Amino acid sequence: MKLEFRENGPIVIETGGRYVFRTAEGERVVEKPRVSLCRCGGSGNKPFCDSSHKTNGFTAPAAVIEFEESLVLDPAKP
Repeated sequence: MKLEFRENGPIVIETGGRYVFRTAEGERVVEKPRVSLCRCGGSGNKPFCDSSHKTNGFTAPAAVIEFEESLVLDPAKP
């Protein structure tokens, strides 16, 4: 799994093709290779990025975090 903190933009997570989105209303499985999460606080579609960072003056440095698959915990596995 890889998290990319884009310069002045969102956190992009490479999901490996699938992720589960859970909220108080329930959960849904999403089949996408990546998801972009808001880190500027301005998105109207939180937690997802809607590109508000491009117009609200958000600035932040770029960074990348990579996890070995064996380190990613699966709550469904004991």
